[in-house]
Amino acid sequence: MNAAVLHSLDKPPRFERFSEPVAKDGEVVVHVRAAALKPVDKQLASGSHYASRRELPCVCGSDGVGHLDDGQRVFFGGPRAPYGSMAERTVVPRAFTFPVPETVNDDTAAALPNPGVSAWLSLAYRAKLARGENVLILGATGATGKLAVQIAKLLGAARVVAAGRNQEALNTLSKVGADGTISLALSESELAEAFLREGGESGFQVVIDYVWGRPAEAYLAAITRTEFAPVKSETRFVQVGESAAPTISLAAAALRSTALTILGTAGIPPREVLFDAFQRVMGYAAEGELHIDTERVPLAEIEGAWQRDLPGRRMVIVP
Repeated sequence: MNAAVLHSLDKPPRFERFSEPVAKDGEVVVHVRAAALKPVDKQLASGSHYASRRELPCVCGSDGVGHLDDGQRVFFGGPRAPYGSMAERTVVPRAFTFPVPETVNDDTAAALPNPGVSAWLSLAYRAKLARGENVLILGATGATGKLAVQIAKLLGAARVVAAGRNQEALNTLSKVGADGTISLALSESELAEAFLREGGESGFQVVIDYVWGRPAEAYLAAITRTEFAPVKSETRFVQVGESAAPTISLAAAALRSTALTILGTAGIPPREVLFDAFQRVMGYAAEGELHIDTERVPLAEIEGAWQRDLPGRRMVIVP
């Protein structure tokens, strides 16, 4: 079969032949229709991700959409090494296959679940966003951040503020539910003022952070108090990504002077939580209430596609 085969951690995968997958007990072979090329796929292939495969060659891709031998169309994840989703066929645990609504096309079915479920879990499962709360999305111009804006509104957020570095993309986020925007290109003092201004009197109860680094430092510095005063509400800060930097400097006063809780995404949740999030995200997509921008690319062009960047969109690899 044809596949995107990785031979070296410092080079993109190549379009070439690879051995056919054979299912073992508890597994199924998936005939792939589409697989999204995500930042995590590039991290896995470069060796920079904690779950990167160390035995090469292998096929790239962590999830996608396809059909089983009985014709059922499914979204799937967790291909067994050395197989991946960017191939004509792959093999995955049966438990990691999920039926896809017929009204959701292959491109959306491949591109939406990973960032959509991630955003849903960050907001609903980790931050436990309650109706009427204010939400700040740090890094809202990427594909996942844009979905987080939409999902926060679907979950009943009173005010959603989108912060990002791409001003052109920021200008479009009001169309998907953002009540305000903040440019992360502002100076330190301007950024702090913007966070306080956009949060209003009650501030942000939930912050979803896809960037870390300087923007996170600026927000935490902005909410750090310089006097004794009653705290009006708690802030749940969920750390998801590190596109700005992998580390920050955190003053102890930020934790002592505010009702601040910093959370991670905590890896993969229980299957029932994951399945519920998947169903809700795909249900909203089927109803036309969740949208993701995609671009189709033939599998044969994977080497060139690997080196392209599509801010705010997902590239979908089609065998």
